[in-house]
Amino acid sequence: MLDLAVNFFLSGFVYPGILWNQVLLSIGLGLAFGAVWFAPYWTPILKKPWAWAVLAGSAFLTWAAVAFIQIPLQQMAGNFLVDQFGMETYQSLILLVGIPGILLTGLVQEGAKLVPVVVCWWRKGRKIDPKLGLAIGAVAGLGLGLFEAVWAHNNIFASGWGWEMVQSGGLVALAPFWERFFAVAAHIAFSAIAGWGLAKGWGWQFYLIAAVLHAFLNYSVVLLYAGYFTVVALEIQTAVIAAVVTAAALWLRWGEPSGPAVSET
Repeated sequence: MLDLAVNFFLSGFVYPGILWNQVLLSIGLGLAFGAVWFAPYWTPILKKPWAWAVLAGSAFLTWAAVAFIQIPLQQMAGNFLVDQFGMETYQSLILLVGIPGILLTGLVQEGAKLVPVVVCWWRKGRKIDPKLGLAIGAVAGLGLGLFEAVWAHNNIFASGWGWEMVQSGGLVALAPFWERFFAVAAHIAFSAIAGWGLAKGWGWQFYLIAAVLHAFLNYSVVLLYAGYFTVVALEIQTAVIAAVVTAAALWLRWGEPSGPAVSET
């Protein structure tokens, strides 16, 4: 199990068998996706050096948490359920027994993304304007969104993806990039909402809201495995959830009046 965790962690930094121009394209796509979804928040927070520490810290801590907490716990939960029910029953009940593992994705990732946000909130005396909390959360989500997008794109190219697949298979061949485009939006919005809630004094409540929303987004993978979703349906659900949660985060950003002015230094 440790080998699995270590190998996954390293997969975020080492990409054997991929060309340098593909790595650059992966990075470029990730940056473009992040810019598109972060721009509507219209915050100057990235002018502050500490905001970049939040961005990088969120990406690293969450990736480490996925590798060394989420994956081992999912493995143990899956093994336990298979031992209890047997593989055949486990597969027949996948819509139910898949819930614990999916919930772990939300609880672990949203919790890890919030660590740098909580540090900033603590350093500012545990009293910040909610819109600043939202902005810090958005930066944390952007950090993981960018890192995960580059990782996903590199794996897509390493699997042999090429433009000829679009020519032969149509737009469905672009589905992995579509999914990652909206996944970046979701990461930003989930953390933004959680950061807003933390600043409002509802930290654990909004952490759970973000975690459940994250898990709900990921549950589409279970539906795909069970045969209830096609790849197209999965991508549509991802887009709809990301758009709705982003709209909610932007309403908090633009629709609610600010509290007392708080410096972003």
